[in-house]
Amino acid sequence: MENIDAYTLIIEASLIIILSFIFGEVAKRTNIPSVLMLIVLGICLKFGLDYFGMDDLNFLPVLEILGIVGLIMIVLEAALELKLERDKFLAIGKALLIALVGLVASAWAAAEILEYFVPGMDTTTAWLYATPLSILSSAIIIPSVAGLKAEKKEFHVYESTFSDILGIMLFYFLTSQLHGEASGPHGEVAEAAEYSNGALAYGGKILLTIVVSLIASYGIVLIFQRIKSHVKLFLLIAVLLLLYGIGKKFHLSSLIIVLIFGLLIANMRLFFRGPLKKFLDYKKALHIYEGLHVVTMETAFVVRTFFFVIFGVTISLASLVSIDVAIVSLLIIISIYLIRYVILRIFIGKDIFPQLFVAPRGLITILLFYAIPVEVIVPGFEPGILLFIIIGTSLIMTFAMIVDKKRTSAALRKVGDSPVGYERWRAPTLAEAVIEEDPEG
Repeated sequence: MENIDAYTLIIEASLIIILSFIFGEVAKRTNIPSVLMLIVLGICLKFGLDYFGMDDLNFLPVLEILGIVGLIMIVLEAALELKLERDKFLAIGKALLIALVGLVASAWAAAEILEYFVPGMDTTTAWLYATPLSILSSAIIIPSVAGLKAEKKEFHVYESTFSDILGIMLFYFLTSQLHGEASGPHGEVAEAAEYSNGALAYGGKILLTIVVSLIASYGIVLIFQRIKSHVKLFLLIAVLLLLYGIGKKFHLSSLIIVLIFGLLIANMRLFFRGPLKKFLDYKKALHIYEGLHVVTMETAFVVRTFFFVIFGVTISLASLVSIDVAIVSLLIIISIYLIRYVILRIFIGKDIFPQLFVAPRGLITILLFYAIPVEVIVPGFEPGILLFIIIGTSLIMTFAMIVDKKRTSAALRKVGDSPVGYERWRAPTLAEAVIEEDPEG
């Protein structure tokens, strides 16, 4: 590392960002997720580092920081897109229900598979490992569904965003339960009581987080609309990062803070009603929203780029050739789509293509795996399962989007090749008019 100067690092970082932009443009035309291309780029860089004898670099701290910042930016970016309009309440509620049922059912199925196949995996630990594998990746889904019909695109944005939030909340709830089991009483009755108390305590924390989030969000909007400086957007992001970090220190669901702030500033007329309306300078606040939308999108792009490239550098390809890894991964992937098929058929109906296959795993899955406490890590779990499922679900989504694009293009061509016919109109004769008026004459 000492042989790499600052200019070389700048050149490499710049090339990675340029390649990421190119990958994004390729993704728009081929429906191949740019995430896969970034991971492959990371793998290629790993070979280069190994060749130059720099295979001992520890990227995990950088990966964790990038993951946290990327997660915040992705959730904020998604929240800024969510318009809480009256005619969308049903769609939002349906997406929330589908995301919740899909998350819990997929986590249950994956936990059963892991507990059966992975040695040393008990029920609670299996749920902890299964939860990240059950969370949809909004980082992959949102850019990938841009070409779908508005209704389907909206559904995927809502569903993936709710899946992120709910999955993270479930993961940290299970983490707190595992810490409690390590020092708590034994026995089924005691464990059930402890679980119930833990659920109530966690529910209380969520309510507290929502209250704090609303107060903080109103305060941020009211203060920042009065700041006249032109450099306030990154200051605002710094405040959000600060609130997120402080919330984590107090074991609150900090991502709710980001989500509620994004929803509030994207739906200011809804939140600032009645007596609160007079405190809002809508034009100034709207400028903050528009600028924040651009900054968030750009920052999420950069952070996501380096996160997946560094992830590609850190993964071990050797674990992918394991038969056990392939069996466990394939069983989990099959369970994902079987459960998703049942849920979508119940809540949406027959028109579930390509929604059925839009279920990739990505950034949050990786981030939460690195957040598993050291004391509950199971040595028998192969990291290759993680990579296998991420690549597998992404490729399945890619093929489905390509088929849907071809089907849509074929339908448009058919319509274009069959122009609407016409006939020359002529005024009816007097006899025809009389017959039409009185056919029995």
